[in-house]
Amino acid sequence: MTTRTEKTRSGFTLAELMVVIVIIGLLATLVVPNVVRRLFTATRAKAEADIVTIAQSLEQYAVENMGTYPETLEALVTPDENGHTFLNRETVPTDPWGQPYIYEPPSGGRKLNVISYGKDKQAGGEGDDADITYENLRNK
Repeated sequence: MTTRTEKTRSGFTLAELMVVIVIIGLLATLVVPNVVRRLFTATRAKAEADIVTIAQSLEQYAVENMGTYPETLEALVTPDENGHTFLNRETVPTDPWGQPYIYEPPSGGRKLNVISYGKDKQAGGEGDDADITYENLRNK
């Protein structure tokens, strides 16, 4: 009586691996552009939310200081004699691209403005590089 042992192989064949790689490639070409687009939308939304929060804090500062706006945004995070700050943070936030927000206090009939220059970090621009300003957000 002879016994025959069958060798069983575990794993994938080259064809199976190629099919999986092709499927992953197809999914990546469909998903990656949407993720990148959504990432930019989220980045812009964060900058807009920051600008509105900073502007509201500046308005609150002016109300509590007889209509006088601060010289710089640092005043919003500097505790007063009671330890109160106008922004509930230790430092002034930077925009999502790592740049400080630009603050233009109201003067000469011009209203308060807070600005992020966007992805290109330069004034002007279109699309991803467009400036985000409190003035534009206020007028939406």
